[in-house]
Amino acid sequence: MTPDLMEEGARRLAEHRARAGAGGSVMAGHQPYFGQGVALYLDEITVSFDGFRALNALTLTINVGELRCIIGPNGAGKTTMMDCITGKTRPDKGKVFFGSNIDLLRLTEPEIAQIGVGRKFQKPTVYEQLSVFENLELSLVADRGVRASLLSRLNGTQLDRLGELLTLIHLKDEAQRTAGLLSHGQKQWLEIGMLLAQDPKLLLLDEPVAGMTDEETERTAELFLTLEGQHSLVVVEHDMKFVDQLTQGRKKVTVLHEGSVLAEGLLSEVQANEKVVEVYLGR
Repeated sequence: MTPDLMEEGARRLAEHRARAGAGGSVMAGHQPYFGQGVALYLDEITVSFDGFRALNALTLTINVGELRCIIGPNGAGKTTMMDCITGKTRPDKGKVFFGSNIDLLRLTEPEIAQIGVGRKFQKPTVYEQLSVFENLELSLVADRGVRASLLSRLNGTQLDRLGELLTLIHLKDEAQRTAGLLSHGQKQWLEIGMLLAQDPKLLLLDEPVAGMTDEETERTAELFLTLEGQHSLVVVEHDMKFVDQLTQGRKKVTVLHEGSVLAEGLLSEVQANEKVVEVYLGR
């Protein structure tokens, strides 16, 4: 993304704020613009905690519909990067744009989620006392609140959407099962389904297959490959076998180290990179 493009995006956002008026929500009717083909752009993001630099002038571009795997050793800055994208952490300097027109650093965490940025943490967070179906239902009609959602009647379109999600996340036969009784991998799928119910444009997935069986990991790879193109996905992962399944020898992988991009390219290329080998093996 060029400086001119970022300036144009900032200008559009400023105009929208002016139209909204003082005190008005900047999110009212505002959606990201993906006409330039860029879903997410981080420019020179720097974050320090008590003198430790977690991100060091990190620059990264994710294209619309792309599935990008981010790898790197512990402490490389992967989680801090996602915290900056979702508004949990404010960088010391740099820019984070969603599309070419939305400056995420000006928005709150709820506003960022509202415009289509979904994040899945390592540990699944589902309503364990409710059924699989009810968990998805709550996510589909989240604006109504828990009680109102469970007491409301779903229309035909909503029921069809829930059926599609249940099939997609391999839980159609578990729809009426209490979520707390699911396996770890099934809970991970359910949480992914809950995110998808909100129709995010960008999905941030932090070690989604940690603790899964080999079969669950393979099914998760199939799921993500199905989502590719419909959503932009950023997958942070340590499992190289899973990364290989996702990238299929043709997708770009980004390696982070000490808060910066150390290498980018095909998985085979970064695995052969001497700097990457040194970082991972400590040689």
